Amino acid sequence: MQTTVGLISLGCAKNLIDSEVMIGHLAQAGMALTPDADLADVLIINTCSFIDMAKTESVNAIFEAVKERAENEDRARQKIIVAGCLSQRFAKDLPGIMPEVDAFIGLDQITKVAPIIENLLGKNNAEEVQKTEGPSATEDPRDFVTLKPQYIPDYSTPRMRLTPDHFAYVKIAEGCNHTCTFCIIPQIRGRHRSRTQESVVNEVKALVASGVKEINLISQDTTYFGMDLWDESRPKPNSPVDSTKGHSLASLLRELNEIPGDFWVRLLYTHPAHWSDELIETIAQCDKVAKYVDIPLQHISDRMLTAMKRVTSGDYIRDLLRRMRAGIPNIGIRTTFIVGFPGETEEDFQELLDFIEEFRFERAGVFSYSKEEGTRANKMDGHIHHATKKSRWSRAMKALQRIASEVNQEQVGKAVKVLVEQPGIARTEWDAPEIDGSVHVPEDIPVGSFAHVTIKDWRGYDLVAAR
Repeated sequence: MQTTVGLISLGCAKNLIDSEVMIGHLAQAGMALTPDADLADVLIINTCSFIDMAKTESVNAIFEAVKERAENEDRARQKIIVAGCLSQRFAKDLPGIMPEVDAFIGLDQITKVAPIIENLLGKNNAEEVQKTEGPSATEDPRDFVTLKPQYIPDYSTPRMRLTPDHFAYVKIAEGCNHTCTFCIIPQIRGRHRSRTQESVVNEVKALVASGVKEINLISQDTTYFGMDLWDESRPKPNSPVDSTKGHSLASLLRELNEIPGDFWVRLLYTHPAHWSDELIETIAQCDKVAKYVDIPLQHISDRMLTAMKRVTSGDYIRDLLRRMRAGIPNIGIRTTFIVGFPGETEEDFQELLDFIEEFRFERAGVFSYSKEEGTRANKMDGHIHHATKKSRWSRAMKALQRIASEVNQEQVGKAVKVLVEQPGIARTEWDAPEIDGSVHVPEDIPVGSFAHVTIKDWRGYDLVAAR
């Protein structure tokens, strides 16, 4: 009988692509997919563990699946696979903590999920799977997680998209070389490894040909794209880049801009340390590149940036933002900040508030510092009391919400191009999917199409428009 598989995908867009790759390989292997967990022979839970809240959500999802299997006779034979960042991060611990789980797979196993499932169901030899996968993190036969992941998707990788037809995420690189003291990602996903420019361009060409209107470029650090591929014949980081040689984010954007069709390219998850004047110029000149940049800054105080190991200074960030504003007309900048980081003083926090007031970001959010096991910040002195963190988060959010209202008020009367997300709901260039605000538009505008509308009003983070 045909094997039926269900999948629960948690976490960010980068994790979503991993889910899409797994589903693509399952379909290629002839397995059926079902949204109903009760009908699944195998249930995969693709987990996140970036911060404590995500880790809790993942653990709860696993235990809920185990509980429902135990209480439902129809699911008694169901196999449960835990995949993703939680498996990768706690590879040595989870098999002992979760004896009810039938298999644990990490980032390097997402393309091998079909033979692993066949092994669970007794349809192939376990030794063949282990040969394919290499040594696992533990000796537990249920554990397929390999340490120091190396995998990165390619244009030819089977994939079944889970996003709406009109937009897609494209992962241009995997891993991260930064050692930010609050972040666990490099330990989970390994060092930065870029795809080739040709691979990314081929994927985007196929997506645009299929009708996709918005391409969202993602990785842990999109601005580092291609730098790991440089050799002696190519320019080095922090030196002028000749975009004709390829292997840089600027050269990638220029080539994507030449693809025929009516679509946007959106840039997400950039790191301030790797911006260049060439990249600013490229975004300004490429009409298909959305005038929107996601650039998490985390803080502005030199003390905090140093403690966080952000390899930038407050003056560097201010200068970069001024160059971005001057070089890219009508740019919308999205950023995020962390408040309550160990050692943050009231003076540090006030500097952040002053910075927010000065630069008036079009889109912004604030996180309260989360103490994460395995990070350097976890062992630092000077951890902030939770009440102080909550107070600072509230004060920063109040400032950002007021600025967001003022920015929206300034949009009234302007003509803008929007992409219709669902009946009556659209997004502007300044609004990334599932992150930013939306625009209320007439319901007769077709979903998945571009439209030109005029902003008439605003409500909170959202705008109201008419044709």
